[in-house]
Amino acid sequence: MKDKDSLLMPINPNPAARDGAALLDAVHAALTRYVVLPTPQAADAVTLWIAATHAQPAWAHAPRLVIRGPEKRCGKSRLLDIVEALCRDPFITVNSSSAAVYRSVSEDPPTLLVDEADTIFGPKADGNEDLRGLLNAGHQRNRPAKRYDAATNHVQSIPTFAMAALAGIGAMPDTIEDRAVVIRMRRRAPNESVAPYRHRRDRPPLRQLAAQLTAWLRADLTALERAEPDMPVEDRAADTWEPLVAVADHAGAHWPDRSRAAVVVLTAEATDSGEVSTRIRLLMDCRAAFGDHDAIPTTVLLERLKSDREAPWADYGPTGLTAMKLGVLLRDYDIRSATIRFPGLGQAKGYQRADFTDAWTRYCPQPTPDDHDQQGQPSHPYQPHSSSSTRYGSPERYGSRRTTEPTRTSLSRQNEAGTDGTAHPPLRVVGVAE
Repeated sequence: MKDKDSLLMPINPNPAARDGAALLDAVHAALTRYVVLPTPQAADAVTLWIAATHAQPAWAHAPRLVIRGPEKRCGKSRLLDIVEALCRDPFITVNSSSAAVYRSVSEDPPTLLVDEADTIFGPKADGNEDLRGLLNAGHQRNRPAKRYDAATNHVQSIPTFAMAALAGIGAMPDTIEDRAVVIRMRRRAPNESVAPYRHRRDRPPLRQLAAQLTAWLRADLTALERAEPDMPVEDRAADTWEPLVAVADHAGAHWPDRSRAAVVVLTAEATDSGEVSTRIRLLMDCRAAFGDHDAIPTTVLLERLKSDREAPWADYGPTGLTAMKLGVLLRDYDIRSATIRFPGLGQAKGYQRADFTDAWTRYCPQPTPDDHDQQGQPSHPYQPHSSSSTRYGSPERYGSRRTTEPTRTSLSRQNEAGTDGTAHPPLRVVGVAE
């Protein structure tokens, strides 16, 4: 185990001459001294996130750091302790009022730290709407909160931009994790050991290391602000990771390669986690329920959705998913039910496959052959259905290996209600050529 004094860089009176790569190495050594991170890429990502807090005025986006685990005693709070000791101007927000947090954010913001984040987002979150709004809006610059000051008869703009680390059990809301570097902690195995962390003894050397990070990065804020690093990801993921990669490129040595490897690995973990929004899950399940049909009655669609015990639809409200709730969830994708004539059934409310096609393509595309790994498994396990051969009621859905439910309503070859497992060719809408 390394001595804590070896984690510090020698004090150099010329900040511009500091060895950025060596500083990042020292931060990495401090992290891995006190905390067991789940992967080497996770350790690199946390190292770079900490460093990025020291140059917040240079960034256009303020990435969140989500530290979560499935149970207690997974090292979440300990990792947050180390982040607090190493980051720029830490501000702990546990039980802080929204007004206090808002007033603490300035043009050169502190680093917000939230332990037990269920007090913000979970069942005990009543009254924290303003704080949740700050954490959602503060990812991007120029998203101020507006407040009316009756004393001065003026509207005030309150900055929200600030990097934030949140620790808690379970996943955070999509609006947070979509803008975050997510670290999935786990309990230490019997063969894994770390040094004990004592606040009075161990924090002062880490704060000295934090001061060296500040001196190094603050000397080059202009260069960091102009940085446009090549990113291995796009869109919001690129916005989130860009400050970390910019710091790595600025440090040089092995850090540019390690930063991009961390981006690829951790964003892939987020994609492969199987945690998708309720609406995306509904789109995927509707695609499975349609099978090869061109149209399907609403009643049959609902029965098929609710028959899957691993899906949320049977318990979606007191009586499960209803036609009205289904319509509300699909409306944002411009998908609406219509009165359709089904051969053998007559007219009934239902949905047409063509209305789903655009949403399926945009939000949950089918895996292509290139998306499969060398073992032939899909690289996106949350989207398990193959293209043309998909049938609702396949023995394996969303990782389940249970057999098909025998009571699931299906349609016979004559398009009449029958038992599941009956071959059912596409339903044809009146006017569709045979």
